[in-house]
Amino acid sequence: MAEVTIEVGGRRYDVTCRDGEEPQLRRLAMVVDQKAEQARSAVGNANESRLLLLAALLLADEVQDLRQGNVPPLPEGTDVALADAVEQLAERVETLAEHLETRASAA
Repeated sequence: MAEVTIEVGGRRYDVTCRDGEEPQLRRLAMVVDQKAEQARSAVGNANESRLLLLAALLLADEVQDLRQGNVPPLPEGTDVALADAVEQLAERVETLAEHLETRASAA
């Protein structure tokens, strides 16, 4: 298992992942950090656990939209594999957000 230090909401976290998944984890952390910033912009200065909770809710909302098909259709000729990859990424982001929320509430 590899350990990666990521930054979300201005705080650093040490997270483990499978070997070789470090770049993907860093990309996912950037997505979560962007959502945390979006949450901060919406509610102002919230405490860390509330900020991560709001970021997780924003991500979960996006995942639910994807699962329900509430997204614009892909342009004609778009490879189906791309759509599958986006869905898998959304699921991984949701899992990571839940993990970060659990760690933040435990801190």
